Amino acid sequence: MEFPKTFKVIQAILVVAAIVVVRSNLVKGRDLWDDLEYCALSCRGHGASLADFGGVGDGTTSNTKAFQAAVDYLSQFESDGGSTLFVPPGKWLTGSFNITSHFTLFLHNEAVLLASQDESEWTVIEPLPSYGRGRDTEGGRYISLIFGTNLTDVVITGDNGTIDGQGQSWWDKFHKGELQYTRPYLIEIMYSDAILISNLTLVNSPSWNVHPVYSSNIIVQGITILAPVNSPNTDGINPDSCTNTRIEDCYIVSGDDCVAVKSGWDEYGIAFGMPTKQLVIRRLTCISPTSAVIALGSEMSGGIQDVRAEDILAINSESGIRIKTAIGRGGYVKDIYVRGMTMKTMKWAFWMTGNYGSHADNNYDPNAFPVIQNINYRDVVAENVTMAGRLEGIPGDPFTGICISNVTIQLATKAKKVQWNCTDVEGISSGVVPRPCDKLADQGNEYVSSCDFPTDDLPVNNLEVQTCYYRPMNSSQKFRVFGCSSSGIMVRVTSCTLHRSFDTRRFFYESYKFSETNPLLHNNSG
Repeated sequence: MEFPKTFKVIQAILVVAAIVVVRSNLVKGRDLWDDLEYCALSCRGHGASLADFGGVGDGTTSNTKAFQAAVDYLSQFESDGGSTLFVPPGKWLTGSFNITSHFTLFLHNEAVLLASQDESEWTVIEPLPSYGRGRDTEGGRYISLIFGTNLTDVVITGDNGTIDGQGQSWWDKFHKGELQYTRPYLIEIMYSDAILISNLTLVNSPSWNVHPVYSSNIIVQGITILAPVNSPNTDGINPDSCTNTRIEDCYIVSGDDCVAVKSGWDEYGIAFGMPTKQLVIRRLTCISPTSAVIALGSEMSGGIQDVRAEDILAINSESGIRIKTAIGRGGYVKDIYVRGMTMKTMKWAFWMTGNYGSHADNNYDPNAFPVIQNINYRDVVAENVTMAGRLEGIPGDPFTGICISNVTIQLATKAKKVQWNCTDVEGISSGVVPRPCDKLADQGNEYVSSCDFPTDDLPVNNLEVQTCYYRPMNSSQKFRVFGCSSSGIMVRVTSCTLHRSFDTRRFFYESYKFSETNPLLHNNSG
């Protein structure tokens, strides 16, 4: 019968038409910059476009002065409703620039910040006081691409806009020993409170990507970070001497640790004495063949406490959760809780290192022993693993209170003959396959849920944000309306996320798969 065939053809035409209409509407929306929504700790009363300050998005013109002029102008509104700087489509070459309080930096989906490779556009600043020197060299360090200090209420976000660190030249200088100062990071916020970094793609950072330090009440959400897996020290997100931080819904491919929790280096970190605590990490996906998914240390001399990680996916990475420390670090790593972790193709599932070394200088205290205690892992599944656990404490200073429960590790074809190597550690285990070392005394399967995971809510989970929007007057991106959603309702940040952006991408992906596989859309025989 012809009717069914005709119906299928009509159905296919309607699908194609729907895709065209949706794409057309989205493109039209982009052209008009109409009603773009974003999440913020506070909505803003004023705004401008980078183009209003002479910015040129051609990929070759330097926009460093344009960015700083824009921020300088908008800073006058700190106490008058705050401000937003909109970065429109284009490739915006820039050196480092400082941001201000009560400020939102918003990158359009087709906007790319290109980090300048001209070192004269990077100011050299003092080393962090908790480190005493730069990480690459003694002395100072290049300021980060986006930098702020002593700020309140800062939002760095977008519609999946991109920040490209153009790191290759920096990596080459690092490998050749030609760096005069420590390489810059992409985003660093210091001594600040109420920070939201979300809905962006960061690529090819010269070194670390996101570095909140000496700060509190921080959310890093919906960030994609991409770097070659052989690029040096391209850590993803490094909360450093921070309190009340949440990292969630991030995808990271890195040449170093995907998340590295820090708090200062040797005697400098001990003297500064500011721990990282109350940290939540969830729904993280990591690929890091030479490093850890989540590292605690090695710079942990100010202390690390109350870290809660869950729903973590590790793919082709060196280790899952790794503790890195050494004699001379001092400080502590304690009250660490991990649950719901899936690992695929790993060198080590569990790794603790008490002899990491790498000191700031020779003035560290040889009697400064770190305290590692109350480390909990539960509900872990791993496959294609070379070695289950390498747990190495410090002679005379054992790592204590280790608990591992409900863990199944499927070994790789060429796995190590000895699956657990445990020295100078103490703890318990339950329901772990393969059976762990005797230093983790087996409690039997009836204690399979024995490892703790706190049920109380940390303050960072209660941070509230608003759904904000802007509506430019015309295609020159001069803003007419800023503010909250019409309802003015405060919502939890988990309700104000990047679902809109992801749903759009998923729709096109699914539509593409449908169009590629559906013969009705590719039948040339009539």
